[in-house]
Amino acid sequence: MPMDPRQTLKSLFDAALAAVSPAHVLPPYLPQPPEGRTAVLGFGKAAAEMARAFEAHWPAPFEGFAVTRYGHGAPCRAIEVVEAGHPVPDEAAVAAADRALALASGLGADDLMVCLVSGGGSALLAKPAPGIRLEEKQSLTRSLLACGAAIDEINCVRKHLSAIKGGWLAAAAAPARVATLAISDVPGDDPAIIASGPTVADPTTGADARAILARYGIEAGPSIAAALAGPAGETPKTLSNARFQIVARARDALAAAARAAEREGFAATVLGDDLAGEAAELGATHARLAVEIAEAASGPVALLSGGETAVTLPRPGFGRGGRNTEYLLALAAELDGAPGIWAVACDTDGIDGTEDSAGAILAPDSLARAAAEGIDARAALAAHDSYGFFGALGDLVVTGPTRTNVNDFRAILIGAGAG
Repeated sequence: MPMDPRQTLKSLFDAALAAVSPAHVLPPYLPQPPEGRTAVLGFGKAAAEMARAFEAHWPAPFEGFAVTRYGHGAPCRAIEVVEAGHPVPDEAAVAAADRALALASGLGADDLMVCLVSGGGSALLAKPAPGIRLEEKQSLTRSLLACGAAIDEINCVRKHLSAIKGGWLAAAAAPARVATLAISDVPGDDPAIIASGPTVADPTTGADARAILARYGIEAGPSIAAALAGPAGETPKTLSNARFQIVARARDALAAAARAAEREGFAATVLGDDLAGEAAELGATHARLAVEIAEAASGPVALLSGGETAVTLPRPGFGRGGRNTEYLLALAAELDGAPGIWAVACDTDGIDGTEDSAGAILAPDSLARAAAEGIDARAALAAHDSYGFFGALGDLVVTGPTRTNVNDFRAILIGAGAG
């Protein structure tokens, strides 16, 4: 049994990240060069590292660029990397989308467009549909992020208000071939949802988007309502020039972490790679499961899970923290100091929500240490201040941008020491 559960948790997270690094996963999937030109376009939080892996292994001339979140860039030999706003798009994201459409529309039948896609691409390539202002999309995005909507719901709405998402980028590139290589950050790994599917035929409709807004009580402005009600809000339903390949996903990261846990003497169980719902509810559920296993297990156990939870806020900007630290705080409150149970929850892109941490580590004595500082876990949870809770304990995990992204990573160690 490991002597230091905290280091074990960090090593599991490191193993998960290494398994889905672009340098490791991308090269085997690169297509053959075309007879004509090659245009490369990267978009998402992993775009810079994917671009570096591409240019290190591509055997022919190419042109293009990559757009990633502010602070997630990395120098490339030949591919220009630009940065834009996330999770709310900004003018830089609109400029990147305009540039991407221009690159695509300049290609011919003998040419190939290679799209390097990762989570975050929805915000980073933002081209409002005709008649919709960027400010309207920004406001709507903030409302969708705060209401607890699932990522497939958010991206459905985004696609029907965009001139590049939902297949429009691939349509602009025709008759050129489009080869998309993606690192998936969405539960279920649906290509049409990853980065809102700019190169994927879209099965959803404007009516679907309207229903989502109605479900969460979000009022659409006149121009957005008009776009979703008319033909301008529809998306391509077939694309004959596009091929899509997922090169890394949550299950790959979890499998690597499971192998690492077993090497440390834990019996590893993966609870799922596509868990969703409210972060706090999942945390409480996992706490009860951990206690049950602790009472019955004959040796140390590691519970691993991935996916993308949500945090419903009373208003945009309320509280401080992301879904991973919220999950951990709810886990802590439900465990109530149960001995021998440790946990980590981090976003694999290195940024939990909009904070500067990837997530945090929970120890059996976290509640006691917090109480000694005058901090009540349940009050912090009600205030959605998970960042403040774990920050006060010095238990935030700060990695900086990892330049990959398969969404949430969670590990619970049972029977790992009292802490």
